[in-house]
Amino acid sequence: MDEDELETIRAKRMAQLQSAGGSGQGPSKEQQEEMRKQQEDMKNSILVQVLDQQARARLNMIAMTKPEKARMVESMLIQMAQRGQMQGKLGEEQLKSLLEQVSEKTQKTTTVKFDRRRAALDSDED
Repeated sequence: MDEDELETIRAKRMAQLQSAGGSGQGPSKEQQEEMRKQQEDMKNSILVQVLDQQARARLNMIAMTKPEKARMVESMLIQMAQRGQMQGKLGEEQLKSLLEQVSEKTQKTTTVKFDRRRAALDSDED
């Protein structure tokens, strides 16, 4: 999907939003659902163009277990495709390295503090 196609889709969506906003009300539930469906279809079409079949299957499996991580990776892939940073389709190995990068960014460290004074008060002095 090239930039011209994306621009025409964005322009159509903006026109829909403006026409819905001009009536004094926000977009109806049907319009919102239609817009969400269009965005989902556009996202899927970009991902199909960017990922090979094995990488797409891996991303779908990740989406079942960790949907937030899958959304982050999908958005990164879409941004990379829109900027022209990708040459050809990504394979499963490249997707794994991208997932590792995302995991490193989002990994939280756990710290445990032990308060010795409180532990000393709870001794067998009672």
